[in-house]
Amino acid sequence: MNIKTIGILGSGQLGRMIAIAAAEMGVRAHIFAPDAIGSPAAEVAHSATEADYTDEAALKAFAASIDCVTSEFENVPAAAMRLLAEYFPASPGAEALHIAQNRLREKDLAKSLGIQTPAYSAIRSAGDLAAALQKLEGKAILKTTELGYDGKGQIRVSAEDSDAEALWAALKTPEAILEGFVDFTAEVSFLVWRDRDGKMGVFPPAQNLHKNGILAKSTAPAPDISANAIEAGNRAVCAIAEAVDLHGILAMEAFVTAEDTLIFNEIAPRPHNSFHWTIEGCVTSQFRQLVRIIAGFGAGDTSAKGEYVMENLLGEDLHRLESLYADGTKSVHLYGKTEARDGRKMGHVTYQL
Repeated sequence: MNIKTIGILGSGQLGRMIAIAAAEMGVRAHIFAPDAIGSPAAEVAHSATEADYTDEAALKAFAASIDCVTSEFENVPAAAMRLLAEYFPASPGAEALHIAQNRLREKDLAKSLGIQTPAYSAIRSAGDLAAALQKLEGKAILKTTELGYDGKGQIRVSAEDSDAEALWAALKTPEAILEGFVDFTAEVSFLVWRDRDGKMGVFPPAQNLHKNGILAKSTAPAPDISANAIEAGNRAVCAIAEAVDLHGILAMEAFVTAEDTLIFNEIAPRPHNSFHWTIEGCVTSQFRQLVRIIAGFGAGDTSAKGEYVMENLLGEDLHRLESLYADGTKSVHLYGKTEARDGRKMGHVTYQL
């Protein structure tokens, strides 16, 4: 297959790292996003189109300039992916986007596949919330079903001290999900790749530490996760990939309990923050694997080269840059963002244990 240019929907750091991986393999990248011009992704890409994801004329012109397409985030409208799929195989596919864009659909899919989830209820009114709180045992988390990330759109609740009317008004959403609180001992993520012919495989899992709802550190291969939990996670993420007819890569976040039970949390059909360590730590990184799959080059070897740690660099961490650059054992990646804010992901650093 003669792939010269890949299209990337989205303009952030994931699009940037996909474009870098593509360039290293001799493939150009064309960024399409409402804020494409001057973005982190466009800065390292061959070309960029600034247009809304609902602009059919712009999407068709974009399709004429590329040979395949992928998305760097799951909130691209599924309709845009369906339109582009009329021209060539589109990654991750409309169904994968549709499921990942809504926490209720994610949980329902996992449950239908026999993957253990927290207890959960669909909430579409203050009355629904009041009824669910009455049945609640212990604590729970009330989440928006769409557009939540890095701990945003979430409120911790309990049956004893929660006012349903006030909570529903505060969340400002037409639909939410109330999830029973999981008393976990570890957080772990799994990453699967799958090509257009249905061949698939997995990366070594990552064990994660979050602070204030934002990923702080990933260690891989996950050091404190049992072989049974890893097998269960790999089996679950592969089942999800099959169910959504994935074309590309997909991450699944999960909890591990004291009883060594794996509990599903959420999915993301794109490169994932907890697998940035693969740039240095795997024979084929998550970004190169995505490019290889969508360009039809064939899958690469995703085995780990050793034990690695990835730490996110937030706006408040940039004072560490001088010492990090001075340490020749650490690999620093900055995302080209012009404004540093507390809690904003500005880059990451990777090092081998």
